[in-house]
Amino acid sequence: MNNQDSILIFGSSGQIGRSLIRKFTKKNYRVIAVTRSIHRKGYLIKTQSNYGYLELEEVNYFTEESISKLMEKSSICINLIGILYEKKENQFKLIHSDLPSLLSKCALKNSLEQFIHLSALGIEQATDSNYALSKLSGEKRVRENFPNSVILKPSVVYSVDDNFTTNFMRLLSVLPCMPLYYGGKTKFMPIHVSDLADIIFTVVQKKITGETIECVGPEIITFKEILLRILKSINKKRFLFSVPLSIAKINARLFELMPKPLLTLDQLKLLRYDNIVSKKYKTNLDFKMNAVKKFEDEINHYSFNWTSGGQFSKKK
Repeated sequence: MNNQDSILIFGSSGQIGRSLIRKFTKKNYRVIAVTRSIHRKGYLIKTQSNYGYLELEEVNYFTEESISKLMEKSSICINLIGILYEKKENQFKLIHSDLPSLLSKCALKNSLEQFIHLSALGIEQATDSNYALSKLSGEKRVRENFPNSVILKPSVVYSVDDNFTTNFMRLLSVLPCMPLYYGGKTKFMPIHVSDLADIIFTVVQKKITGETIECVGPEIITFKEILLRILKSINKKRFLFSVPLSIAKINARLFELMPKPLLTLDQLKLLRYDNIVSKKYKTNLDFKMNAVKKFEDEINHYSFNWTSGGQFSKKK
């Protein structure tokens, strides 16, 4: 990699982006982190980097001109931008399909060495989900625009900074019970954010191109098992009960009224489908990129925040 070139990261303020900035700058890679608000996100991003290896760029409107300007001084682009629910109509399409298409088109125009796009695992069968359809459309358009792109499809990504385990820890610490959708039988292969960052770093370091890679952790865990492990970690006992789909849909519609919904109708549809390797694509294991961190071990590092007594209850 040319010392004058940088790794351009879109979606740099999320848990994956921050972990990547730490990883790359620690290894003396220069990073350009794109954010829509330096004032709100900049301070957080800056704390992740080795001094002198990070450049912040604020972009409010993604146009071919503004993106190409950033790519002129980059050799690699990583797109991490994604949302879990729509606040406006067609937001999934704009963010998961139209934006990746524009980025990959600009990447080819500017002759970038690598374009790495983050999609999602377990979406091929979920044709009733707008989230899944938008992600699949994004993958297709990226591949058409930049044939040598690398598309990464992780299972659920977790860490102390996530919106997955921490939300359930918060809820299970106060609620007396928790509903199980589809009997809690949906399977996942959770991957810790640091393991995913290691995979992306290796893709860059080894100059891997033209691959679609499913990124998974070392275990297959059902949704019910995830909740049980979280309960064990926060030292709580709660009643877990299965709910009929009709009731689950009503719950989802009520949750959608919240500013940050715990569950949407679209997410409920996604929960019907297992989030494990499809055997349609290669996995990180095929590239000798092992994700070794186990779910229960890792959540124990931060779950004490939701136990009685907080951090002072943590066992020495």
